[in-house]
Formats: sequence, C-alpha cells, structure tokens
Amino acid sequence: MQIGSHVLKNKLIVAPMAGVTDRPFRQLCKIMGAGMAVSEMVSSNSLLWGSKKTERRANHEGEVSPISVQIAGADPEMLAAAARYNVEKGAQIIDINMGCPAKKICNVMAGSALLQNENLVGKILDTVVKAVNIPVTLKIRTGWDKQHKNALSIARIAESAGIQALAIHGRTRACAYLGEAEYDTIANVKSAVKIPVIANGDITTPEKAQHILTYTNADAIMIGRAAQGRPWIFREINHYLTTGQHLQVPEVTEIHQVLMNHLVELYDFYGEYSGVRVARKHISWYTKGLIGSAGFRYAMNQLQTSEEQLRETNIFFSKLAEERKTLRYIDIRGESIYECNEGK
Repeated sequence: MQIGSHVLKNKLIVAPMAGVTDRPFRQLCKIMGAGMAVSEMVSSNSLLWGSKKTERRANHEGEVSPISVQIAGADPEMLAAAARYNVEKGAQIIDINMGCPAKKICNVMAGSALLQNENLVGKILDTVVKAVNIPVTLKIRTGWDKQHKNALSIARIAESAGIQALAIHGRTRACAYLGEAEYDTIANVKSAVKIPVIANGDITTPEKAQHILTYTNADAIMIGRAAQGRPWIFREINHYLTTGQHLQVPEVTEIHQVLMNHLVELYDFYGEYSGVRVARKHISWYTKGLIGSAGFRYAMNQLQTSEEQLRETNIFFSKLAEERKTLRYIDIRGESIYECNEGK
C-alpha cells in the first residue's frame, strides 16, 4: 500500500475517530501492527488553532511516520489554510473528512454533508491539493442516504483532483453506524478508479478483514471501533493475512501491561485532570466482557486521580492473573467482546 511517496508496511490503517485517535492511541496502534493511523479531525476554523484541543491534535512529537492528519470544514480556502497549518506542524499526509455523520459536523455542511454538493467537493479537493506539496487523501461514505449513493461519482472527482487515496465507509450518512456495512459500493469504486481504495466499516476479525479485501479488491482496510480497547487487532489481522493462521490471543498479563502503559501515556499527554477523564473510556473498552468488570468500571468512573486509577487497575488485573484466567476473543453479531476462561 502506497500513498504518494509513503510506502506503508502493511494494509492496515487506523480510522480517524474524534476523542479516540489521539497521539497516544495512534502510537500504540502502530506499535501493535498498524501501517498508518489517521489523526482526529482538526477544524479548518483558524480561530480554533490556538485552543488546547487543536494544539494537542496537532502534536506529533515522537510519532512514527507517516503522519496523517485529518481536516474538516466546508470552505475550500479555509481547508487549504488548515492543510498548510498542519504541514507546518509536521503532517506528512493531509486527509479530508467527508465521511463524519455527526449532526454537529453535518449541520455546518461539513463531513458527509458535503456529499450532497459534488461541485463543492470538486472545489475543495482541487484547492487543498494545490495548497500543499504532500499527498492529500479523502474519506467518504457511500452517499448521503440509500437513495443517493454517489461514492462512485465522488471517487472520480477525487481522482481527477489528484487525491492520492480514497477511504470509503460502507454506510451512508443517514445510516450513521446502524445496521451492517455494505461492500458492493466499495468494490464498484475500486473497479472504476486507479487510485488506492481503502475499505472501512465493521471489520472486527481477521477473517472479516480477509473477506473484505478479497471481495472488494481494496488496497487496504481501515479499522476504527474494533480497535478500541483492542489495539492488538492489527497484529492479529496482519498475522492472519500473512500466514493464514491465528495468533494466540493475548493473556491477562499482557492486556494489563498494555493498558497500564496506555494510561501513563494519556496522563502525560493530557495532564492529570483531563488525562484521568479520557482514561475512563479506554479502561472501559479494555475490560469489557471480563468477569467482574461491570463493578470495576463503575468504581473507576468515580475515581479522581491517576494514582487511584493505576492502583485499582493493578488490583483488578492482578486478581484475574492470580485466578489463572486468559482472554478468548469471540465475535457475536459483528461485535467484538472478550470472555474470561480458565487458562492452562
């Protein structure tokens, strides 16, 4: 998989997720096997560039290349300025968000709302591509709603504008994250354009990843929600794609260590107050489905300091380890969960 001059080490990409794909999470996923990770979206509104949130999102210190930064907005010139701003901050790839279904984004005609206006899409892509000397990529959905699927038309506009890769989530904006993703549209787009196409949506297992790559002929896959609390999904999928074999699932002791390291990175990145609050959702994701985790998660949400979070996390996982438990991955109706079982 290649984007401009950047050759990715594999076909696995971390999807941009607001409030999730911060620098600590991106770095962790890359360590765990992702070939690239796209940042949280950065607003094209220059009035927000001095905010702490934007400064954190533009912080790529120590991050492994390639550094891909997603920008969001609806005005071509503002998006071009945002692209240049992020290049100055270290971005090596600029990704344009035309896939976010959130109402607060679509209400200002950004994100997937742009799919309704193909002329504006063309102007945005042309302007941003000309504004920077690094690759520009695009993320979209299959269309605005099931009656207006125009991903193929958008893909042709993108290819003409010089977009270097196109990621497609297999749902419309109206679908949000409901129902099942479909891949026929992605396959049709892939067969019609020459630029790399990345398939996204409901990729939860190594088998599903292989199926989607084969079915769509996509150049890569993009994984989002399935990596929350399970960053090792990238090494699992990469191993399966390479060998056809499953890796042994991570044991409690490894999950414990990965989580602890992740928490420390979050505290360092956000500071004590915000770090503790951001950490809560990650702790919840890592422990979902584990025996006794419901009460543990409730208690964790009441803690106010990093010291308390680390202590209680250590206690919880130490008890699991003492009982000689391991984690087994199972897939139920497309949802990734973990279940504790007696280890050897």
